[in-house]
Amino acid sequence: MNAAIGQLIGVGVGPGDPELMTLKAVRTLESADVVAHFAKAGNNSHARKIASAHFRADAEELPLLYPVTTEIHRHDDAYKTAIAAFYDASAARVAERLMAGQTVAVLSEGDPLFYGSYMHLHVRLAHRFPTQVIPGVTGMSGCWSQAGVPISQGDDVLMVLPGTLDETALAERLSQADAAVIMKVGRNLPKIRRALAAAGRLDRALYVERGTMADSTMTPLAERNDDRAPYFAIVLVPGWEQAA
Repeated sequence: MNAAIGQLIGVGVGPGDPELMTLKAVRTLESADVVAHFAKAGNNSHARKIASAHFRADAEELPLLYPVTTEIHRHDDAYKTAIAAFYDASAARVAERLMAGQTVAVLSEGDPLFYGSYMHLHVRLAHRFPTQVIPGVTGMSGCWSQAGVPISQGDDVLMVLPGTLDETALAERLSQADAAVIMKVGRNLPKIRRALAAAGRLDRALYVERGTMADSTMTPLAERNDDRAPYFAIVLVPGWEQAA
């Protein structure tokens, strides 16, 4: 292998509280030549906000800015084409640095291989370059730890569900699970509330917003009247109903 080829490192920076970053993540960022981070065009990267105190002073920052595609449904072929082209272009930009022998750390909120954008670079580049993935504290574990909610125990079956599922599928899955975590809440909150009610689980559901961050809030979902939620929101449905 060419000794000049650099290393790709996916770095999990945790759910929001900078103190929840691992020592390995911090050491990696302190030595990386390039730090790449995803963000929506016009917005700052939340992962960068969590981790920027640990960047090497002379490190190159490589923002990877999503195209504006929110007006296109995610199942539409136009959306799939646009987002695939974006990840292809992002991978090419990272590959340029790797071919130049630089170490590229790609930031990921939570864990890089759990609903993270990093994985789209990983599948395009890991077979071509030396690669390492540094796991991070997931948003869901940060939320249930902050809430002090035992999520599953014994034979409990835990499901992690995207709120983007259609309402019928979401309700069916929830009815089968002892415990559940619902990600990707946002504009899906009304649908999630209806699905939980249909599955008979609404009374146990806890809404957590910006978990582990300074402005975090939590409340029983049944007590929320509004129908919108920010990106950093999760719904927890604790299991362990027969606590021992």
